[in-house]
Amino acid sequence: MAKLEVKNYNSWYEDFHAIKEVNMEIQENKVTAFIGPSGCGKSTLLKAMNRMNDLVDSFRHEGSIMLDGKDIWNDIDVYDLRTRVGMVFQQPNPFPKSIYDNIAYGPRTHGIKDKKVLDEIVERSLKQAAIWNEVKDNLNKSALSISGGQQQRICIARAMAVQPEVILLDEPTSALDPISTAKIEELLYDMKKNFTIVIVTHNMQQATRVSDQTGFFLLGDLIEFGDTEQIFANPKNSKTEEYITGRFS
Repeated sequence: MAKLEVKNYNSWYEDFHAIKEVNMEIQENKVTAFIGPSGCGKSTLLKAMNRMNDLVDSFRHEGSIMLDGKDIWNDIDVYDLRTRVGMVFQQPNPFPKSIYDNIAYGPRTHGIKDKKVLDEIVERSLKQAAIWNEVKDNLNKSALSISGGQQQRICIARAMAVQPEVILLDEPTSALDPISTAKIEELLYDMKKNFTIVIVTHNMQQATRVSDQTGFFLLGDLIEFGDTEQIFANPKNSKTEEYITGRFS
């Protein structure tokens, strides 16, 4: 079942045509990876999915992105959209607050004040992000004082705390060491039981390890989209094959 549908979608920054007539269906409770060279439109499309590009003055778009059949620009309030579609960025960006307050921040903005309820949300989210055992005795410690890999899992837990339906990740491991990267990849596998995941990655091995579907982008075009195994083992487009085999120029 499609959770997100991209229909005849185009976007521009001033005169630059960043996304060109893209169509795709992102399946519920699956991990979908976007791959392609720098500047090909992967992150632009990802950010469009929770309307982050709306904050850019020169940005405009045509076509639609549907969440459960509703257009995210016309049928869904942006505040509601960003509750349902969470975002994790390339660089870990915890708030300069305690670990506890980072996770409780979203629920509090939604009006949850009961400490017992907040305690349960913080514990559940940190467990879902596979970091509870590492931080449970230091919840009042600054989230900025822990390692980069731990900070990124705190950011993932923070996104989970408001119980979104979709989590978007923009190169979430590119700034991390191999051990932290492996932990987050394991986490993604578990996360899809409860969330629909879309990840932008430059690491093609990562795409093969974590994703169910893969889209290959080039100069704003979606060149090929399908099951990850098929894309990497038997790509239909020669440009896809050139890129994944390292012969792309």
